[in-house]
Amino acid sequence: MLALASLGLYTLLRLCLIPVASASSVVGPWYGGGHSKIAPKVFILDAVSHGPLRVSRLLLFRCSPLYFQFDAEGDSWYGIPEFDVLARNITVPGFSPLFPDAHCTRVGSICQLTTGEAEINAASTITALVLSPLFDLRQTYFLVAGIAGISPKEGTLGTVTFARFAVQVALQYEFDAREIPADWPTGYVPQGSLVPGTYPQSLYGTEVFELNEDLRQAAIKLAKTGTLADDAQSQAYRAHYANATSFAAGAAGPSVVACDTATSDVFWSGNLLADAFENATHIWTNGSATYCTTQQEDNGILEALLRGARARLVDFARVLIMRTASDFDRPYPGQSAEANLFAFSPGFAISIANLPAAGVPVVKGIVAQWHSRFKAGIRPSNYVGDVWGSLGGAPDYGPGSIFANKGGVVARRSLRRDSAARRGTN
Repeated sequence: MLALASLGLYTLLRLCLIPVASASSVVGPWYGGGHSKIAPKVFILDAVSHGPLRVSRLLLFRCSPLYFQFDAEGDSWYGIPEFDVLARNITVPGFSPLFPDAHCTRVGSICQLTTGEAEINAASTITALVLSPLFDLRQTYFLVAGIAGISPKEGTLGTVTFARFAVQVALQYEFDAREIPADWPTGYVPQGSLVPGTYPQSLYGTEVFELNEDLRQAAIKLAKTGTLADDAQSQAYRAHYANATSFAAGAAGPSVVACDTATSDVFWSGNLLADAFENATHIWTNGSATYCTTQQEDNGILEALLRGARARLVDFARVLIMRTASDFDRPYPGQSAEANLFAFSPGFAISIANLPAAGVPVVKGIVAQWHSRFKAGIRPSNYVGDVWGSLGGAPDYGPGSIFANKGGVVARRSLRRDSAARRGTN
């Protein structure tokens, strides 16, 4: 079992205890001096994960005179034998003050950053990256690589997932469940709607993103060549889910799975909320998405990348979301929702270990097959973009494209406005 106490040790030694950077490192801004822009083939995007106890969400290590936040997701890529992303450490204006650097290999073909947790931190850091004059990201593949909760209907502790859809499930009206009508199954009501379980009548544009399915399948094939970690503690814990036939995937061992992800700043637990957000995922994608993992960053990351794509700074068809499961979104039979949230879930260590276990083959595959396959891009056979059709084309869910033409003027702003007009109301 990967020792939890050692997850951040390499970074602490590298950043805190070693006073002088190695000769191959560049610490500080990468401005001027005749240096060309760094053009990574792959950029790994991590959030941050503090440890297995969800109630301990802020853990700081002091390295006088600076403070560093314990980042298990980022640390999983440091000190690995396949490539060294700490060879060059570049301070990027606009990054999180806790994670101010992008880390790259010596030649700059592979880079990594940490956004900080939740949607605002994620969107802010990625916006700073996209607009940075230090990088040329037009041909870069982005691998979002983080841990997540998982539905026991689709996977288990240690499972590696690749998403086609990211759904911002909590972007809804919310009522306290103790005050909802007796016939409502949840206190969440889609924006612009009057009852739960309907399609949002008012869209903000970040509710649903769809990624390149052909690229996802290529990444899954590469990831399956890795050897996933597992341990006795996780095996014993997931066995509790064997008592429910619908949770068979939760009781099985970890594997690489194609399923989708739900984004929310709210860290939820329990059958009722899981069912509500599973239903929202189904309705908002016209039944196309499979609710699976739960996390706090992905729609923020994707919106920042999409705006970069509209500015022709990135290619949105080169984005992958890989999430590994550290815990379950709902309790096993006989367990309370509170215990599911606050009790120790042993899947944290293997979820961290499985980020590079599955991710390294993907990164190496892209770099190794760059000229023969990936430089030109993997042409998507599906719609790629947001619920608004901002990059052109029309999603087969929601109102369709709201733009008159690719990159053109908005043709329709709100389902709610259209509905009001049909009813003859203001």
